[in-house]
Amino acid sequence: MKLIKFATIALLAGATFSTWAQVDTNKIEQVIQTSMARFDVPGMAVAIVENDKVIFAKGFGVTHINTGNKVNKDTLFGIASNTKAFTSAALAKLVDEGKLSWDDKVIDHLPEFQLYDAYVTREMRIRDLLSHRSGLGLGQGDLMIWPSTDKSVDDILAGLKYLKPASSFRSQYAYNNLMFVTAGEVVARVSGMSWNDYIEKNMLQPLNMTHSRAGFSRIPSSNKNWATGHIPMDNQLHPFFVNYLEDFKGAGAIASSASDMSQWLRTQLAGGTMPNGEQLFSEKQQAQMWHPHITAMASKSAFEAYHQQFRGYGLGWSIEDYHGFKKLGHGGGILGMVSQVTLLPEKKLGIVILSNQQAFGALAAVTHEVLEDALELEDKDWVEDLAKKHFESKEKAYANAKPAAPADYQPQLPNINYTGTLHDNWYGDIIIEQLDGKLHIDFTHTKGLKGSLEHYTGNTFIVKWDEKLLEADAFINFNMNTENRVSSAKMRAVSTQITDFSFDFRNLKLTAK
Repeated sequence: MKLIKFATIALLAGATFSTWAQVDTNKIEQVIQTSMARFDVPGMAVAIVENDKVIFAKGFGVTHINTGNKVNKDTLFGIASNTKAFTSAALAKLVDEGKLSWDDKVIDHLPEFQLYDAYVTREMRIRDLLSHRSGLGLGQGDLMIWPSTDKSVDDILAGLKYLKPASSFRSQYAYNNLMFVTAGEVVARVSGMSWNDYIEKNMLQPLNMTHSRAGFSRIPSSNKNWATGHIPMDNQLHPFFVNYLEDFKGAGAIASSASDMSQWLRTQLAGGTMPNGEQLFSEKQQAQMWHPHITAMASKSAFEAYHQQFRGYGLGWSIEDYHGFKKLGHGGGILGMVSQVTLLPEKKLGIVILSNQQAFGALAAVTHEVLEDALELEDKDWVEDLAKKHFESKEKAYANAKPAAPADYQPQLPNINYTGTLHDNWYGDIIIEQLDGKLHIDFTHTKGLKGSLEHYTGNTFIVKWDEKLLEADAFINFNMNTENRVSSAKMRAVSTQITDFSFDFRNLKLTAK
């Protein structure tokens, strides 16, 4: 899964704006098409809400490069981490109903909840689950849910106690999905129904998000209007299907469309009042969700480029300043598919962009163009500016994708010496076996993590995954006993990746079984 960072934003001192600048949708449509062509994005769906009206909702391109089926405003995409705001809103609704409090201890609702540190276990509150301040590192523990595993929510909760924190509790921002999986389970325990059922019954249906579902498997078989992700490799696009992160549940499992998401934008911009006039959640709880619970310093480059003053994270929302306005938003990433939601509450403006390629720059360019138009800012070619940065970054990544040759090469032992079953208390079993004269690795709980071992030096090998589009080679280093058989092993991802997705092996403590 994509590890989303705070977006860069801007502040223009002394600028003046008309109260209600209208977005030029004809111009934006041209920008969308230009951005798709420049970033090689097969399909995109965009909706813009202004002054409680959907002023734009349209699809572009195709859902799959081989079928040529057209994207429209109702085409479903995996919105990935834009699911997080729905999970926060579900909890807000339960708070409004008096069924829990933001400051309830997690263990009050999940007695089995246990983290590495006893103090953090005891003091973790509901709001802590939603604000990326648990002390766990960036993406820590994602291997439990991505690529798709056979781990249940109970398994995931049971494994949390093995995750050694990267920082002290509430001291640093670090994006983490497992805390939102946990939050989804709080929704389930308090409501008495699964997270999926609760979201569909109490969020999607009242919002009239008729095509959306809380999980890919819940999309009716009669609905074929959904997009497949695409991954660029070797200068061409490769379709790559994933189930829209169904294992992520409260962290990223929703499938939605531009048209449906426009109703979500309208509700957010109306303080929780849905288009049908009913209240989904109160303005009081929205104030909680939109309040920064943890902040980070603006970078020097962001200040110089955008005059950024602050950035933070609330409850399921990134919170920033943009040309003097409060800006809320979130990105979502799946291999081959990314999305972006942006809100400017003071301007009653909302934007959602869904795509089936993993170039975030394409979405950022369209978003900035809409905001530029709405705020009457000086014209800038955002597509070209962000494309230049995107392709320079990719070129550098490709140039350094292969690990350097070892400084002191050492031969390996016979393959048979490395075979056997390795066990980790957090993940489970990993099998090393010899097939057709080559060593292979099998993460037994993760269908997508199987591959061959290519000797690097000594007892260190490079894992080459069978699914080449993962682009996430890893090192595995075997420690041998006195009989030259494996006693334990450590893994780490190859430092430079071509895609924005990588695996987190830091929690694996592999010992021979």
